Amino acid sequence: MISAEYCRTLARYNSWQNASLIAAADGMTDCERRLDRGAFFKSIAATFNHLYWADALVLERIKGNERPQDTITHSLTNPSDWADFKALRKQRDLQIELWAASTTDADLLGTIGWYPPDGAGRVEMTKALCVVQLFNHQTHHRGQIHAMLTAAGADPGPTDISAMPPE
Repeated sequence: MISAEYCRTLARYNSWQNASLIAAADGMTDCERRLDRGAFFKSIAATFNHLYWADALVLERIKGNERPQDTITHSLTNPSDWADFKALRKQRDLQIELWAASTTDADLLGTIGWYPPDGAGRVEMTKALCVVQLFNHQTHHRGQIHAMLTAAGADPGPTDISAMPPE
């Protein structure tokens, strides 16, 4: 289905896109980043935070942690300081890139399971599909952020993977 090279490429794409969106959002005030813009998580800041925490949860699931929510708390308001968020997002992106760099094709085989935070029964999924979900989820919500930034007059730059700068 997917390969380790796919993971490395999408991890690099994730970092590139996050840097682009953050650079565009740097030109806004905290109030503007927190303004309800009608998106699912309402604001640019909340959507950024959702992605930050969701990435941590899914990455832990991929690594075999069946209950990552026991140590990772999803929050739409934390981190609240923009400078803190930017530093933490950069660290999270590096974690994803380091995970991808160490992943082999064989690491993507098999099934993983976890217990969702809502208390529902254990979920099982192929590891490869869970990895696809990590990157697909990022792209979905970054698209929302891109749309909110564009509507606010910011220029978040290109999103096509063909426009990604070479390594």
